[in-house]
Amino acid sequence: MSDILLRAENITKHFGLTAAVKGVSLEFKRGEIHGLIGENGSGKSTFSSMLCGIHSITSGKFFLEGKELHVKSQVEANRNSIAIIVQEIGTLPGLTVAENIFLGEEDKFMKGPVKNSSAMNREAQRILDSYGFSFIKANTMIDHYSFEERKLVEIVKSTYFNPKILVVDETTTALSHDGREELFKVMDRMRNQGSCVIFISHDLDEVLQHTDQVSILRDGDLVKTVTSSEVTADDLKREMVGRELGNRYYRTDWDGSFGKEVVLSVKNVSVPDAIENISLDLHKGEILGIGGLSECGMHELGKAVFGASYDRTGSVTLADGYSVDDIRGAIAHSIAYASKDRDNESVVIADSIMENVCLPSLDKLSKHGFLQHKNTSGFAEKYARQMSTKMTGVKQYVSELSGGNKQKVVLARWIGRDSDILVLDSPTRGIDVKVKADIYALMTELKKKGKSIIMISEELPELLGMSDRILIMKDGKVNGEFARSESLSEKDLIAKMI
Repeated sequence: MSDILLRAENITKHFGLTAAVKGVSLEFKRGEIHGLIGENGSGKSTFSSMLCGIHSITSGKFFLEGKELHVKSQVEANRNSIAIIVQEIGTLPGLTVAENIFLGEEDKFMKGPVKNSSAMNREAQRILDSYGFSFIKANTMIDHYSFEERKLVEIVKSTYFNPKILVVDETTTALSHDGREELFKVMDRMRNQGSCVIFISHDLDEVLQHTDQVSILRDGDLVKTVTSSEVTADDLKREMVGRELGNRYYRTDWDGSFGKEVVLSVKNVSVPDAIENISLDLHKGEILGIGGLSECGMHELGKAVFGASYDRTGSVTLADGYSVDDIRGAIAHSIAYASKDRDNESVVIADSIMENVCLPSLDKLSKHGFLQHKNTSGFAEKYARQMSTKMTGVKQYVSELSGGNKQKVVLARWIGRDSDILVLDSPTRGIDVKVKADIYALMTELKKKGKSIIMISEELPELLGMSDRILIMKDGKVNGEFARSESLSEKDLIAKMI
């Protein structure tokens, strides 16, 4: 039996005139974890999406155990023993956990024309329990669970049938430390049983720690494949971008200064089962970092500040006395919000870049209640280009963009709106080192202009590197506050998180 489990021959994908993947040929072995890395837009997610039937192949072929693959959907891919865990939410709302796990496989539980839901729930719960996820209930609606818990359901959904190929596409960015460890256990188990895991991640240290081989893509081309134990993260960075990339892209100042003026005041804000009696002030020209473990309540706090938590109590007040109680009012009063759940809450995937960038600014772009295409197109072009968005043009659909370029569209809409207060939840989640540097430079520039930023992040180096002040949350409450300092360490923050 050959060691080669999967072979890709000259795989190419075009979106219109843009070549996202250019004749890539790769081999994936039995019993290995194979890293696939590159900058946003390098083609790695497009490559894996073609393998899993999400995108069609323009030209080229995949062979699994020597047999050519012809899959046109994820369900067909699953039936050919190929599975994927995607970066964004891959479960469907309005269905139970069990219905999500067995989506496309309902015939296993059919008795004539009637689905045996009890049997489906029992089997799903048995599988969940076997993974150690007994706290997730099979008969509960998936909407009830958090972003991370839904990712755990996706892990179960994608691996319970022991696929021969598992693609893990930026999944770790949605998971806490404990969730990541559970995923790595699953990946190791699959490798040990002779399957192949294709692991896509922007965390290069994580890639090197958990892979056997790493293939690097750049602008749709395969650069090279290396043995993980023989290279460093700096080696991978250099191959990804085609040049040396300095490690220092955070702020270089340490004074942490900002204006005395309080531009936003949060008083005794609570959201049931999420946050309790949170009070904080945000100052003019301040980057206020908020960190903690994944379920500490910091993500809900961001929504509460933006007026997006409908069961919120307490007050969020601007300097002019305006009370922020809903999203419409927040936008009208120059508050911007970028959600951690980018695809579902920050962009409209099925719309164009132009429509997404212009959406919050329609009141400014309209004349006498009417929009002119010339105005909207020029507006979108200006700010998408200002963010260096990699695109065919502003009419391109957001669904066709990489994760980093989607995030650039999110930021472009708020830069175009000229918002004074920005609430950025996990602004660099799933983004490569170069785009991170661009976003950090943008945040520094906004600070210099007197804009105020609340940056919610699970990445400790990001909090330390960019924040003027840091609030650490634990169990829905603020458990520590730190001023910007060169001597402040990750250990100091962790002590208040756990």
